[in-house]
Amino acid sequence: MRIAVLGGDGYCGWATALYLANKGHSVAIVDNFIRRQWDFELGAQTLTPIRPLSERLAVWYQLTGIPIELFVGDVADYDFLSSTIKTFQPDTVVHFAEQRSAPYSMIDRKHAVYTQTNNVVGTLNLLFAIRELQPDCHIVKLGTMGEYGTPNIDIEEGFLTIEHNGRKDTLPFPKQPGSFYHLSKVHDSHNIMFTCKAWGLRATDLNQGVVYGTVTDEVSMDEALINRFDYDEVFGTVLNRFCAQAAIGYPLTVYGKGGQTRGFLDLRDTVRCVELACLNPANSGEFRVFNQFTEQFSVLDLAETVQAVAGQMGLKVEIDHLPDPRVEAESHYYNAKHSKLADLGLQPHTLSDSLVDSLINIALRYRDRIDPSLFAPQVNWRSTQNQRRIGSEMSKQPLLVKNAI
Repeated sequence: MRIAVLGGDGYCGWATALYLANKGHSVAIVDNFIRRQWDFELGAQTLTPIRPLSERLAVWYQLTGIPIELFVGDVADYDFLSSTIKTFQPDTVVHFAEQRSAPYSMIDRKHAVYTQTNNVVGTLNLLFAIRELQPDCHIVKLGTMGEYGTPNIDIEEGFLTIEHNGRKDTLPFPKQPGSFYHLSKVHDSHNIMFTCKAWGLRATDLNQGVVYGTVTDEVSMDEALINRFDYDEVFGTVLNRFCAQAAIGYPLTVYGKGGQTRGFLDLRDTVRCVELACLNPANSGEFRVFNQFTEQFSVLDLAETVQAVAGQMGLKVEIDHLPDPRVEAESHYYNAKHSKLADLGLQPHTLSDSLVDSLINIALRYRDRIDPSLFAPQVNWRSTQNQRRIGSEMSKQPLLVKNAI
C-alpha cells in the first residue's frame, strides 16, 4: 500500500511513518518542519535531542534498506499539496499535519487564528486534492477525544442514536470542545463528513486520547531515530511533565483538584491503530469515527502513579496542586466507548507496561536537558494577552516558515 504521512516529522507522524515502512508499505513523509520552529518560538526544546529529518531518514535507510520518500512543503499550500498527491498517488493519506496544542491556540488572537486557519484550510486542501486527483484514496485523519468535551453521559464512538418527539435518528455525537485547537478539530470532522456524503470520499476519523511513551521497535533501533519527549506547558503532556519533574526531584504540578479525566494510549498503540485503519478502509461515501485510546486516568491518578513508581526507583516525589489555568471541570463524569479498534484486532499496551522504560528512564537519561522554568503554566484560558518567557518577542516571530529545512 502507498501511504502518505502528512506531518511525518512530528511525534506521532514519525513513529507511524517508520512503523508502516517497516511493515512493507511504500511510505512518503510530507512536512514543512513548522513543529521545530514552534520550539524556537516558545523557547522550549524536546527533552530528547532530535536530529534533522534528512539525517533521521538517512540513518533509517542505512539500518533497514527501506526508503521513505520526502516531500517538503505546507499542506495549507494547495499547489504544493496537490502536486504531492499527483506525484506520489497514495492509496491512503494519514493526516497528522496540524497545530495540535490546546494551550498554543489559547495564547492570544494571533495563535487562535493561526491554529484554525492552518488546521481547517490544510484539511480542506486535502479533501479537494483527493477529490480531484485520487478519489478512491482513504483518508485517515487524526482527530481528538477533546472534540467531545466532558459530557455527563457516556461518550459513544462518533454517533448517538436519539429519540425526539416520537422520532428516532442517529446523529453525530454532540461536540463540546474546550479550546480553539479542539474547535478546529470539530470543524475538520464536519468538513470531512460533508465531503464523504457529497463527493463519495472515504475517511476514518481517529479521535485520539493523550499519547504517551517514546518507544517503538523502529525508533529504538538507533538514537538518531529517537522520538520527541515534550514536557513544557504548551506542547508537553501532563504525564511527560510529571516524569520530567520526578527525574529532578521537582514537585508534580497538578492543576486544581486533578479530577480531570481523559483517555490515554501508548505510542505503540497509536501506530497500530493507524495501521488497522489503513488495512480496513472505509467504504466509498463512508465517514467512520474510532475512539482511539485504551485506558482512562484522572490527572491525580497519573500523579499518584508516577509518585509511587518513582518512589520504588529511589526518587523522592511530592505532589503540588496549582490553580487551574484552563476553563474546565476539575471533577466530572467521564466514560467513553472505545471498542471499534479492538474489534479490528488491537491488543493494547497498558501504562504499567511503559511508565518506567519509555518515560521515567528516558527522563532520567536526559535529565541534564530539563528546564524547570518550562513547568509553570503561563497560558491562561481566561486571558487574551498571555505573555510567555519570550514575552512581546513572540509577536515578532513568523508563525509559519514555508519549506523550512
